Amino acid sequence: MATNQKTLQDAFYETLKDIYYAEKQSVRALKKAAKSAQHKELKQAFEIHAEESGNQIERLQQVFEIIGKPARAKTCEAMQGLTSEMEEDLEDFGGGPAADAVLAGCAQAVEHYEIARYGTLKTWASQLGYKDAAKLLDETLQEEKKTDELLTQIAERINVEGMEGAEDDVGEEDEDDNDKVQTKGKGRRKSA
Repeated sequence: MATNQKTLQDAFYETLKDIYYAEKQSVRALKKAAKSAQHKELKQAFEIHAEESGNQIERLQQVFEIIGKPARAKTCEAMQGLTSEMEEDLEDFGGGPAADAVLAGCAQAVEHYEIARYGTLKTWASQLGYKDAAKLLDETLQEEKKTDELLTQIAERINVEGMEGAEDDVGEEDEDDNDKVQTKGKGRRKSA
């Protein structure tokens, strides 16, 4: 029988280190996305959220202080995968009519990950009695949800622009092509 089993307190700290790393990566990715975005509103959303993410990092540092632990980042494989996928998509779609739609989709994937993490951390903070930490985490959670909603609204407008030329491609796929699948990136599949 293991005598030093990990507790919810340990899980909270490890997840906090994970999202601390993820937020730092997110700021870099948002700045890069802002430079690449063509659509003015999307570019502005990325710039604003990069600034917000800086504030979120400061809040995370406050949470570390509240729990009496050092603010340390732990490599977040999920965020590395999401930002790596964004890089690939920028190479594949950069400059094309669907580039902004793809960027918005990548940014939303990041937001959804962060929403899941902050929701979990907020709940755990409450259960562990860290009321002030729970408030800080909830503030960030609400910002992430708001950003996701904004990205959805922007995406609905720019997705139409990304459909340029789609009419020409409809019906050109052969049924045999549907059986051929090639892996691209981490966990992504693309028709050959």
